[in-house]
Amino acid sequence: MALSAHVDSGRCQGHARCVDICPSVFDFDDEGFAYVTVDRVDDDDAAAVERAIAACPEQAISATPLA
Repeated sequence: MALSAHVDSGRCQGHARCVDICPSVFDFDDEGFAYVTVDRVDDDDAAAVERAIAACPEQAISATPLA
């Protein structure tokens, strides 16, 4: 199932776990905080995004299913 991913910029502390786990969806901005690089997370990356959500120590990542 496709997802929409989101990083709460107020919670992100730049630990880099999400980028390490799923670099095709997450990257860093100029200040070293994560952001989502795609509008739609395809099935191929959905499991990696779920792992990134679980690995985020700040609980700054969320995802919602897309129809």
